Parts: sequence; C-alpha cells; structure tokens
Amino acid sequence: MGRRITGPRASTAFTTIDIDKPGKQNGFVMIPHSPHDDAWGVTRIPIGVISNGKGPTVILEGGNHGDEYEGPIAIAELMRDLPADQVEGRLILMPSVNVPAAVAGQRTSTVDGLNFNRTFPGDPRGTMTQQISAFMSDDILPRGDAFIDLHSGGSSLDILPSSVVEPADDAELERKSIAANRAFDAPAIVVISNLGDTRTATASAIASGLITVGTEMGGCGTVSIEALEICRRGVRNVLSHLGVLPGHTIEIRHENQKVLELPGSKAFVYATMDGVFEGFHQKGREVRAGEEAGRIHCPWDPTRPPETLTYQADGILYGRRQPGRVKPGNCCLVVAAPYQEKI
Repeated sequence: MGRRITGPRASTAFTTIDIDKPGKQNGFVMIPHSPHDDAWGVTRIPIGVISNGKGPTVILEGGNHGDEYEGPIAIAELMRDLPADQVEGRLILMPSVNVPAAVAGQRTSTVDGLNFNRTFPGDPRGTMTQQISAFMSDDILPRGDAFIDLHSGGSSLDILPSSVVEPADDAELERKSIAANRAFDAPAIVVISNLGDTRTATASAIASGLITVGTEMGGCGTVSIEALEICRRGVRNVLSHLGVLPGHTIEIRHENQKVLELPGSKAFVYATMDGVFEGFHQKGREVRAGEEAGRIHCPWDPTRPPETLTYQADGILYGRRQPGRVKPGNCCLVVAAPYQEKI
C-alpha cells in the first residue's frame, strides 16, 4: 500500500489482547503511568479487534479529541454489536484513543495538556499523549491498509457534517482515499491540509500508505442526531467499499456531494480583541472576501465600540465558533471554498 513508518521503537506499552489473533476481542492498550496516587499504575486505552478471513485491515479511531462524540459512539457500537462472521478482513477499533481527554470531555489531555492530534509520530519515552501517538505510529498504523479518523467540531466549533480528505503526494493513494470519502457519503467532502502540519493522525496514516478518511461531524460539545446518523451509516459504507463488510449494501444519499477545501490561512476569521463574538451568518451560506462576517463586543467596557471582522476568502461558511466569549487569536469562523482541482 505504500511507505510504512519504521519501528517499533522501544516502548513500555503493552496490550491485554493479541491484535493479530483471529476472532473478536475487546481489551486495552496499557501504558504505564506513575502519578502521585498510583506509583505503578497504567492508563488504559480501549481497543477491539474483529478479525475473520483474508480481507484488508481497517483501523477506526475516535476520541482523538475528548470532546468529540459521534465517532466514539459509532465505533463502540461496532465493538459490541458486529459479529466476526460478518467481517472479511480485520477491524482494529479504538473509540477513545485519547482516553484522558475523553473522560474529562476536553479537547486536550488532562495529564499533560497536549493536543493528541499535534503529537505524531509521538515519543514512546515522552509524556502520556506522546506515548499514545507513538503506539499508534509504531504498532497500529503499520498493521493497516486503511484508516478512518472520526472527528467533530468539539466544544469550540459547529461544523457542517463532512468527510475529510488528507492530501497525499501519491496520486493513486489520494484517488483511493477520495473514493473512500465518496463512499462515506457525507453531505460534503472537504480537503484539509491543516496548513501543512504533518503531526496529525491522518497525515501519519497517509505517510504510512493507508487509504484515509477523516470526518468533521457537527460539534458544539454535544451529540448531533443528524451527524451521528451520517457517521454510523458512513462507517459501514466505507467498510463495505473496502470489502471488509461484504454483506452490507452501500447506501448513497448525496449523489452530488460538494467538494470543498480550506483555502489556506485565508479560510479563518480570527478574533482581534477580548470580548463577545456576534456572527452575522448561518453555516452553509455563501460568503465573499471583504464581506462583514461579524463583530466583537466588549460589554464590560460599553464605551468601546465593537470591532468588525471580515471574511478573507470566497466560499461557504463551513464552521462557526460555539462559545460567544473570545480573546485575540480565537478562531471565530471558517470558510470552505470550491476545490480547485478535479477529484
């Protein structure tokens, strides 16, 4: 399938299951952790394996950020409910990979404060978050043929439900990833490069040669009924597309999916002052560069006039900040533009 990350590097992590054994297993990745109240304890990362036949291996990751819920729910349901005899190949299921953040309902880890999705390829001798991403890089991704990374907008964003393409230098790998994204059948497909940051899970999966599907499913720090339904159906669609669920019929409801991209730094509208943000438009609305996007009020200093923010790119309003309270540098709005290349 392509280049694999070399490894594994020396690590103290271990599992309570045999990832390469046929059948259905649920257990934990155990990462030694020695805080004040537990000298020889471990942090337990839930993992499930459903293996049968000779098909491809698909890795499903949820809980990359601990305040994103649709993906973890969908993956946990597969762990409980999917019989091994319906699978042709292997599923590696990790519904709450960043478990310290998931337990707290926070984007970042409560143990070391790190954003798991900016730590790849990790460090097996580093902090807890770095050790988890190192285990993913060294022990999980090299086993895979495809990777599904289920995100939502979390506590700070409300995003149009979409599947996400991670750009690849390998044209054939990108073509296969795009086909898998189409099978997911979200209302839109968005190409997101994270401004070229390679420390993400999907960037690492692409570097490892894996067909890769990401998502952004709603947000607002809650469970969206619409987004969860899209996520449940989309996951099974992709698994059927890849041949792992041969008995499942792919259900397509969005024949004319919008194909969008985040147009670099101009996609983002950032807060310029401390205050309360008032957005002018709803998600999905067409917007223009230079158009007024919203304003920031300072209610505790009513003599100060609001500051008006403007869009920096043409496109549609893809995401809105969820909390009204902002400080300089907070992302208030995200614009997605039509993708400029044929995919």
